[in-house]
Amino acid sequence: MRQTTTPDAARLLVDCLKEQGCDRIFTVPGESFLQVLDGLEQQHSIDVVTCRQEGGVAFMACADGAMNAAGTCKPGVAFVTRGPGATNASIGVHVAHQDSQPMILFVGDVARDMREREGFQEIDFPVFFGPICKWAARIESADRIPEFVARAYSVAVSGRPGPVVLALPEDMLSDATQAVPRPAITRPAQAPCPDAMQALMAMIGDAASPVAIIGGAGWDAKAREHFQLFAERIGLPVATAFRRQDAISPSSRVYAGNLGYGPNPRLVERVKNADLIVAVGTRLGEATTDGYTVVTPEHSGQQLVHIHPDPGELGRVYRTDLAICADMAEFAESAALWDDGDVLPFDAGAQAHSEWDEWATAQPATVENTSYPLELAACVTFMRDTLPADTIICNGAGNFAGWWHRYWRYAGYPSQLAPTCGAMGYGVPAAVAASLRFPDRTIVAVAGDGDFLMNGQELATAAQHNCDIMVIVIDNGAYGTIRMHQEREFPGRISATKLSNPDFAALGASYGAWSARAETTAQFRDALVEAKGRTGIRLIHCLIDVEQLAASGATISGLRTN
Repeated sequence: MRQTTTPDAARLLVDCLKEQGCDRIFTVPGESFLQVLDGLEQQHSIDVVTCRQEGGVAFMACADGAMNAAGTCKPGVAFVTRGPGATNASIGVHVAHQDSQPMILFVGDVARDMREREGFQEIDFPVFFGPICKWAARIESADRIPEFVARAYSVAVSGRPGPVVLALPEDMLSDATQAVPRPAITRPAQAPCPDAMQALMAMIGDAASPVAIIGGAGWDAKAREHFQLFAERIGLPVATAFRRQDAISPSSRVYAGNLGYGPNPRLVERVKNADLIVAVGTRLGEATTDGYTVVTPEHSGQQLVHIHPDPGELGRVYRTDLAICADMAEFAESAALWDDGDVLPFDAGAQAHSEWDEWATAQPATVENTSYPLELAACVTFMRDTLPADTIICNGAGNFAGWWHRYWRYAGYPSQLAPTCGAMGYGVPAAVAASLRFPDRTIVAVAGDGDFLMNGQELATAAQHNCDIMVIVIDNGAYGTIRMHQEREFPGRISATKLSNPDFAALGASYGAWSARAETTAQFRDALVEAKGRTGIRLIHCLIDVEQLAASGATISGLRTN
């Protein structure tokens, strides 16, 4: 039956999103939520971004939540249809979960009277998504839409932020209801216990070689500013967790570099030799700790203070000497304002920063003597000298990213959008979301050839929504990281990792991009200068030897080769 007006339930859902402060959703439209699409068409405060594949939808929403978490702490919002749409989007839910980023995925579902018959594209979504999100549920009654939406926002941003999935039965969206939206929720901000802070300061005061590892759940601009003030005041060396490099300014005199794949070996030794580790926001996951070896779960001979907004993370993996459950900004502010007269300043912070600066600076002699025509260290260094300091770098997974992790300075906040769970295909969708969220900043997507082709079609979304982004495709004709593993485990026997690629510059041009091809460092420099002077989509296709990534894997990516 044709509907001449938006049904009550669908209109209520849109009104609830508006009340919660939602200003953008990402979607691939589907027949299972036509009523919501009609409701969105009738309003002007929520921007609807039409994407090309649900994986791109979910990645954009995840990235949007990460950027919002740095400021307004609002989840990214996505709408997809049932069955294939939802399963395609599941990768973004998984990333949001492992990355601790707030996100809400709405999924159009089969009608209530069709359930349990294996209807068209039917999936039990609470069961399917339950293990990879904070909460998954189905809204059975239109009268409860305000309750479920408000709870979804609360769950997504509270404690350890993460994704929520709500299924919307198709027939429910046409129901009549007199319910009204609930007021906007705010993230609970728990201050640290004063006694715990006193204990922390005493532990730091008694330590000979402490180190902090920061960045992760609930980290925001306030946490960044105040923790940096605290660490600089006492000279505490500060390392960032994997792909959390913008958690502190790289110019800070105590910034010691990043952990994860490809860290400075001297930083790794500093962490291993520390007598006190202060972990703030981070879960100290597998990537940050190189398989739980840099910091071990028992960390014999070390004390561990773990500060996290979710009590469920404290003591879950690591033996913890002092656990502090607190909002990151509240904790950082308390530390910055604490009277720490008993803590004598450490010299180690300045020393650690000097070691990182040396490690993160490409030496001219090394670059000039390379046997590779296109030297990535030189390219990243030139990018750093050419583009604005607050440029946002977006990337997915692959050895190529290691050069940016090492040589780029993530000076702005936020300025690093990269999945800590290592998902491929994230860079281009994240760049689209970043361009829409920060239209006045320079946005760069960096992708490997295999990485790019997983979601490169979202350049069509970028073109449709007039996004201003730069895309750098590093093409070595292979799944380079896997090839590197093969060469380590099965020397001389390479299998299933060779790629036959399109002309990426021509492909970019087909989306309306200005594009260029670079086979040497000089060509890259010329292309970057030209791209900087333009707007819209700009794509630089960089061709490198497959051996460049494989041979440099142990140094750049930190993946063990023996």
